[in-house]
Amino acid sequence: MKIIKNIAEYSDKRGLSMSLGMFDGVHRGHQEIIKKLQRHSEQLDLESAVFTFWPHPRKILQPQSDLKLLNTLDEKLELLKSYGIQKIFLQEFNEDFRNLSGEDFVKQILLDKIRMRYILIGYDHHFGKNKSGNLQLLQKMAVDYDFIVEENPAVVADDVAISSTKIRNALAKGDIQTANEFLGYPYSLSGKIIHGKKIGKKIGYPTANIEVDPLKLLPKNGAYIVEVKHNGHSYKGMLSIGTNPTVNGTEKTTEVYILDFNRNIYGQNISVYFRAFLHEEIKFESLEKLIEKLDEDQQMTLDFFEKQPYLTAG
Repeated sequence: MKIIKNIAEYSDKRGLSMSLGMFDGVHRGHQEIIKKLQRHSEQLDLESAVFTFWPHPRKILQPQSDLKLLNTLDEKLELLKSYGIQKIFLQEFNEDFRNLSGEDFVKQILLDKIRMRYILIGYDHHFGKNKSGNLQLLQKMAVDYDFIVEENPAVVADDVAISSTKIRNALAKGDIQTANEFLGYPYSLSGKIIHGKKIGKKIGYPTANIEVDPLKLLPKNGAYIVEVKHNGHSYKGMLSIGTNPTVNGTEKTTEVYILDFNRNIYGQNISVYFRAFLHEEIKFESLEKLIEKLDEDQQMTLDFFEKQPYLTAG
């Protein structure tokens, strides 16, 4: 996969079969677009490409927004690569780009610069200044400029059209089952292990504090069953998101207790895959009550993995 960050310097004259959008989450709706795009690429003997943006347009259009994303940039690029996309055009969403009309974007960039020959867009997709670009504009321009345009219908699960927003909403409620169903894979986060207050170690449940990208969406505060991936191996885990109210904590942390694991991994990276929601964040009246609940959570985690296989090798 080739990533093109400076489109002005792109000079390949081969035509492209492409789609465009933010692709946050690369969820099942996006995956259907990519599969269809790949089929048409082969039929038309074109390379497959995705035109996407960073940062998220809402960060520029609504700078006061506290929007969190399903994927970091690296995660999104890795997912697109895993689905076989050959080229990714990564456009900085800045003031100059936001002021391009839909028609100018298609003519000046997609046609003149990167030589699009086929485009597939998601249902109800808009682009360009004031959302001036849409399916109707593309269909009109396709006649004048001789390219093929298609719209992919909504992908539906349980009578609900899948979207990044609906996945974010599910995670905000701690609804891991729905989020994972819509994504088509388990929601995950990765980060470096940093030092914490080491309270978990004192009570027999040493946790690893994960330094999470500030743009990454965290599910709602609470406890979760997770699968932990470290150095190519998978482990059972219990993850807590919150402020540790039992010990009067104020700073939000993301901590994971890895079962049957006693290595020093400070400064190393791990990934956690959300499998199920255990319970809301609780303020216990004593550390003893907290330990009792952790014992219950650990048994529930063991019971869960008795019935559910690991998702990753190791």
